[in-house]
Amino acid sequence: MRSTSRGWRRFGVGLSLSLAAILVMTVVAPVSAATVGASWRAQIGSDGANGTATIQAYTSGSGSLALALAGLTPATSLPVTISTGTCASVGSTLITFPAIRTTSAGAATRTSSLTAAQATTIKSATQGTGKIAIRIGSSMTGSVKCGAFTVLYVPIGIVLPSTWRQGDQARFQDALKATGYSAQILSSRDVASEKAAVEALIGRKIKVLILTPQDSAAAAAAADEAGAAGVKVIANDRLILDTAAVDYLVSYDCPAVGADQARYLIDNAGATKGNNLYLYAGDAVDNNAFLFFEGAWEKLQPKIADGTFVIRNSSVAVELQGHPTLRRDQQAAVIAQITTDWDATTARILAAGNLAAAPVAAKGTVFILAPNDTTARALAGVFAADRGVTKAWVTGQDAEKASVQSIIDGRQGMTVFKDPRLRVHDAVAAAVAFLEGGAPVATTTYDNGTIDVPATLLPSVTVTRDNIQSALIDSGYYRASDFTGSWPGKP
Repeated sequence: MRSTSRGWRRFGVGLSLSLAAILVMTVVAPVSAATVGASWRAQIGSDGANGTATIQAYTSGSGSLALALAGLTPATSLPVTISTGTCASVGSTLITFPAIRTTSAGAATRTSSLTAAQATTIKSATQGTGKIAIRIGSSMTGSVKCGAFTVLYVPIGIVLPSTWRQGDQARFQDALKATGYSAQILSSRDVASEKAAVEALIGRKIKVLILTPQDSAAAAAAADEAGAAGVKVIANDRLILDTAAVDYLVSYDCPAVGADQARYLIDNAGATKGNNLYLYAGDAVDNNAFLFFEGAWEKLQPKIADGTFVIRNSSVAVELQGHPTLRRDQQAAVIAQITTDWDATTARILAAGNLAAAPVAAKGTVFILAPNDTTARALAGVFAADRGVTKAWVTGQDAEKASVQSIIDGRQGMTVFKDPRLRVHDAVAAAVAFLEGGAPVATTTYDNGTIDVPATLLPSVTVTRDNIQSALIDSGYYRASDFTGSWPGKP
């Protein structure tokens, strides 16, 4: 069946200056790209006057370092080292190679094998914005010639919102280790920087792009560029709308997440009538915000219709309360009144305004549909500070550490745990499937307004104080020592 909003349709199943020189890079595709998991090149000396160094990491796990040197001290054995950092800022030594012997003309060529461990060390050091440099010679041999490596080829490009980077970058790096492939991970602050990051990765000859869009609709332009360059596009967590250049989506069952939030409110309302309901939503440019709200609305609406809940903070929602399902434009009209932009400050301001306008009867015990944990904590704080509010049932999403503590302390009632380790694993698996000439298995499709995008939907878990131990501690996502207080099953 096709939902009323875009989203889902199931079908089942030179000479150096002191020690440093500037590197200039030319992007070319590597030879035998099918066996190369990543490649980097450094031009050594000023504008490459002293040759080049090329690293290749193979999908089998090993790799190679090819040196083609010129203009060096003649008939001399020169040390060769690779370090973190740049030519201007030397970091720690990663690998020391046997010295290379120059000819009487000061030239030398050599291809050295890299062990799997050495290749892994290089890949780990260069993921994201990491830099490495090669140094030929030492002060004992007269001078040091340096070149900083830049990406020549990576098969996978990953673009993450800057707010996601800290957690997801490490997860992607861990997931990539077992594949033999390498990726470059870039971050975006907004739509413009996201598009620039995608264009940079296309220039580095990526074959697969994993993109978490800042704006579900605006990201179509970046996806179109990638598709035109023959790059497979995987939407990570959020659907990219209105383009045929999306090959796969890895996400969670977003309507089910919203339904779980609504179910928590319904269960705690019980048989009582006239319960005060405050609705809040995510960012209107995020397609997931619509899907979460859709799932929550369709679960809550019968209980609104029978008088269990009374909507207190959206006149549009009140007008539409007789509709079991809402069209996309109707959802947009409601969300325009209740959006938090996924931002704590926005949520606080909105809630303060809602409570300032609310009569005494609209306070007391309140039921708050908070779209995620960041906004849940903000909303809970505002409602708790209002003297007219005696009890607040607050939903959440993402199992953020601060919100888990809030649940333990009784300030937030629940969260929905969407394990990001599963999403990252499946996104990397999908990328590998594309790289190896296949296609990832899809269990559903999502209608993005142009095509039905093959997708896999991951499970989520409702977390309350009662199952923190089993859902979050026993699963290895958090440690018990991350939290204070007590909860059922705590060691």
